[in-house]
Amino acid sequence: MSSERDVTEPTPTIETLTYRDVAKTIDHSLLRPELDDAFVEAGCRLAAAYDVASVCVRPNDVLRARTILDGTDVAVGTVVGFPHGNHRTETKIIETRQALADGATELDMVLAIGALKSGRDAEVLADVTAVVEVAHAGGAIVKVIFENAYLTDDEKIRACGLTEAAGAEFVKTSTGFAPGGATHDDLRLMRAHTSPPTQVKAAGGVRTLDALLEVMALGVTRVGATATQAILDEFRARKAGAPAIDAVPSATAEAGY
Repeated sequence: MSSERDVTEPTPTIETLTYRDVAKTIDHSLLRPELDDAFVEAGCRLAAAYDVASVCVRPNDVLRARTILDGTDVAVGTVVGFPHGNHRTETKIIETRQALADGATELDMVLAIGALKSGRDAEVLADVTAVVEVAHAGGAIVKVIFENAYLTDDEKIRACGLTEAAGAEFVKTSTGFAPGGATHDDLRLMRAHTSPPTQVKAAGGVRTLDALLEVMALGVTRVGATATQAILDEFRARKAGAPAIDAVPSATAEAGY
């Protein structure tokens, strides 16, 4: 486990950031269970038009997303063990292999929350490692979701160390479906207890440009967002010198993430 470190970061501002700097922090989320095909397809096209980092879609939507986004610079991501993390490791491996076969290159997996809370750290490590090994063999990266709303600070710190030991690329705060999402205190804690190669993803509650800038200042390099269009439209407007505007929901935004 990494020891706590100084995480002072340059403060990102509208003046110092490019559009790409901001757009490539966003994983456009399309995970709610009621989304129909038309909504998912529109969300993928929006992600392509705004050139974000990735879309994060439900496992059944990976093939559809891959077809739409083929030839773009937007990655296709999906979820593993979602949303509670308590699938058997064998099931998570099957999900991972299918996601890779369908064209996903980024996997957001939920760690075994109950095992972590029970102190079964070796099982948590083995679970994450198994997914990471399959993902890496297929050329994909892994973001490990802690679901911080259910964890103590000690459990979050242990999860950081286990994620690093397993070789995953990201620690991630939340699924977006628990009672709470990303908090600044949690992001500081996660950044302080992971070494620099491990990146931090904030999910749940980043719905405005100012909120995105705030978490970037804490060392976050990815966010899960549904208000993608509103965030990036405001960045373009403010970069061009327009005053800040009140955030309005995107046509493809999901409530609650």
